[in-house]
Amino acid sequence: MFIDDTIAAIATAPGEAGIGIVRISGEKSIELIDKIFVSKQGKKLSEYKPRRITYGYILEPKSDKRIDEVLVSYMKGPNTYTREDIVEINCHGGMIPVKNILELVLRVGARAAEPGEFTKRAFLNGRIDLAQAEAVMDLISAKTEKGFDVALDQLEGSLSKKVSKVRKKLMDMLGHIQVSIDFAEDDVDEVTIDFLCDKRNEVESDIQKLLDTADTGKILREGLSTVIVGKPNVGKSSLLNALVRESRAIVTDVPGTTRDVIEEHLNIKGIPLNLVDTAGIRETEDIVEKIGVQRSKELFNLADLIIVMLDGSKELTEDDKEILSLIGRKKALIIINKTDLTQKINRKDVEKIVGDKKIIKVSLIEEKGLDEIEDTLVEMVYKGEIKAKDSLLVTNVRHKNALERALEAIKDSEKAIKQKLPLDFVEVDIKNTWEALGEITGDTVEEDLLDHIFKNFCIGK
Repeated sequence: MFIDDTIAAIATAPGEAGIGIVRISGEKSIELIDKIFVSKQGKKLSEYKPRRITYGYILEPKSDKRIDEVLVSYMKGPNTYTREDIVEINCHGGMIPVKNILELVLRVGARAAEPGEFTKRAFLNGRIDLAQAEAVMDLISAKTEKGFDVALDQLEGSLSKKVSKVRKKLMDMLGHIQVSIDFAEDDVDEVTIDFLCDKRNEVESDIQKLLDTADTGKILREGLSTVIVGKPNVGKSSLLNALVRESRAIVTDVPGTTRDVIEEHLNIKGIPLNLVDTAGIRETEDIVEKIGVQRSKELFNLADLIIVMLDGSKELTEDDKEILSLIGRKKALIIINKTDLTQKINRKDVEKIVGDKKIIKVSLIEEKGLDEIEDTLVEMVYKGEIKAKDSLLVTNVRHKNALERALEAIKDSEKAIKQKLPLDFVEVDIKNTWEALGEITGDTVEEDLLDHIFKNFCIGK
């Protein structure tokens, strides 16, 4: 990408709409729009003051043929999204008007913008840092109000400010270390072990607190992948329908009704759930059902959360025990259904297999226990001191990876300090921590990584 050229793109989603927007950014923005726009009064846009909307027409330069009736705004840099001159053309919505206007803009000298290039220019021009840039896409793709709030908070710099404070502590440590190394022969106080340990412990605590929010943040950003498993006819499809609040899955008394996976996306008290109802796990000779059972087992291994359904009106079977034993250390919720019938299942037998996993008794036919299920799901996401009202959450896998490397480096510095190694060794570990954290805000990021991040953006943003 060339930062000194002028780019253009359609900034609105494809399809029919009230308006469509073509966005132009770069030093030649006003020059290019003057070639194709004329106001109702017959003036060029450059004859008007910036930051006002001007009514007029987009014209074919050679023939003066009207392409569309438009409202055009011109914003002069650096007080714009990209810190460059920006022109936005508001035309009629629909594929044809925006397509024709974009083609005309490109023909008179602009270049088609790459995905995320407007936001990339905002980053490269210093308007936002990399964490804030990534928050832009999180805002666009947010699945819940809570996910949106977290992304908006990060766009305003909450994560960046926290990371910057930690990096400042590291820089202070590096400064003291450097003085002691460079002026060891002079009358300068050496960096004491206590000072290094105190500062190092502060930094490690700060990084760990951020990492502790990563699982919750990832769920708010991407959704909680949840799989409902169990034997046939225990109420898996009924649970899906109850949570979705509609008859999404077919429910019958015939075992094996669900032969393929059914996936639904829903919002439970601010938690985005990617909920999958699977085929009942059992031995079967039916070829189609057998494929469904195999897919159920595959999804079981990939899920963030397992909901195991049991039939409370029947004793625990070997198939039930096998399913429960597969949970292991996975995050799981055990639901004993059909409490409206005479109970034959022994809860203690279940507890022996699943340990301290949460067990809830429900009657889906009487709609009893659904609130407890929803409350439990929320509690499982917001673990420990992480509360739903918290907005400083690490939602990005790239940020989590950088924090993990920073934590590893700061822990290495503890070993060097305790072993009383030369300060040069400590300096390397502190600097590695500082650089890893800098990748979050983009201060120490490679250009290849920037290209990878912004190519995942939508075009026009």
